[in-house]
Amino acid sequence: MITIWHNPRCTKSRQTVALLEEAGHKFTIRPYLIDTPGADEIRATIAALGGRAIDMMRPGEKLFRELGLSKDDDDEALIAAMVENPILIERPIVFSQGRAAIGRPPEAVLNIL
Repeated sequence: MITIWHNPRCTKSRQTVALLEEAGHKFTIRPYLIDTPGADEIRATIAALGGRAIDMMRPGEKLFRELGLSKDDDDEALIAAMVENPILIERPIVFSQGRAAIGRPPEAVLNIL
């Protein structure tokens, strides 16, 4: 099963949905700004991406600076910030068969399908 954490206001997120549709993949859309992932789910996503918490964040987001966050903060502090403020989560994130990829560019998700 393929799932996409999707923000319909995001161009890259919409492009990734279109790419999946054009390729004929069936998938579930999760509006992660409404259906916010918890800390354990974010930790699992970080593991599936094979990186650190900052790798799935939007450090250029105004709120990131307003909260006083830094790219050097530890993962648990960044995870807590994403749980409380899901707008900080990079989008889209596509999940398939225990793997995950961030759709920047949208074609990056094809590697896990």
